[in-house]
Amino acid sequence: MSTNRQGGTERTRIAVLHAEDEGPPPGLDSLLGTAELMFASDQATLNAILDTAEVLMVTDFRTNLVERAWPYAKRLRWIHATSAGVDRLLFPALRNSDIPITNARGIFDRPIAEYVLGLILMYCKDFHGSLALKTKCRWQHRDTERAEGKRVLIVGAGAIGRQIARLTGALGLHTTGIASRARAEDPDFDSVRGSDELLDELPKADFVVVAAPLTEATQGLFDTAAFNAMQPSARFINIGRGAIVKTDALVKALQEGRIAGAALDVFEQEPLPADHPLWAMPEVFVSAHMAGDVVGWREALSAQFVENFERWRRGEPLANQVDKQRGYVPQA
Repeated sequence: MSTNRQGGTERTRIAVLHAEDEGPPPGLDSLLGTAELMFASDQATLNAILDTAEVLMVTDFRTNLVERAWPYAKRLRWIHATSAGVDRLLFPALRNSDIPITNARGIFDRPIAEYVLGLILMYCKDFHGSLALKTKCRWQHRDTERAEGKRVLIVGAGAIGRQIARLTGALGLHTTGIASRARAEDPDFDSVRGSDELLDELPKADFVVVAAPLTEATQGLFDTAAFNAMQPSARFINIGRGAIVKTDALVKALQEGRIAGAALDVFEQEPLPADHPLWAMPEVFVSAHMAGDVVGWREALSAQFVENFERWRRGEPLANQVDKQRGYVPQA
């Protein structure tokens, strides 16, 4: 094992990759008695510390630093991602290795579901319209829509999709999930269809919510054919991954009135360029990849990692282990 000794105890070397503009993650101090923490926010530093690290904690997913540093990962035994999606880590060398990857499943599920519920209510109650009128000091009475009875198609029936179904179902919306395979019964969805039924289900939905991980099967899933299949009155919500959607196809569908609106938290290119046409569309809501980020989320991610690290030290099975070929944590 790649460990060193201090005060008679062995300490595991943990490399932590973080974004330079965010700094090291808070809440890891409890590891100092059993681990040596080594932080990196650039390629050269990551290359150097991976040479002796047994564990890698990744909090920065905006780059391919891990892939470029992979030749230096000579003693690595476990990688933990502080996100639900792990697509940036599934480069061929890591995917085909025997090194396990765990993720942050469970931390973001409920906050993201609350975010989606808020977006649905925003559209039904025309909150964005009221805010626009307020900036003009304009009093204009309008009728709005009932949320109850609307049909929500949730593409991705995993942990996040399940929480979305619970909240929207509690409000009286009808929920259908799209999973890799159909399920005969599910306690949280009215029904769960297989991915091969997506185009059949899209015309039935008032709201289409993308909550799927980015995998080979979901890359570019929402293209011209998918948007053509939707109702002209439907709204599209993406809190999954930007690359699941072909942005040009979405823009064209909005411009041509083939769908009524879109609420987007993730994009193919982040940050979204200031001159992108999505910014100027009144029917489009844009947020900066923040659907699951509530007060205290960084501390919660660290606490989850610390708990899993203790499992690892005791030789117990890791929580939230990703199936690297499928790209996500399988349903229990």
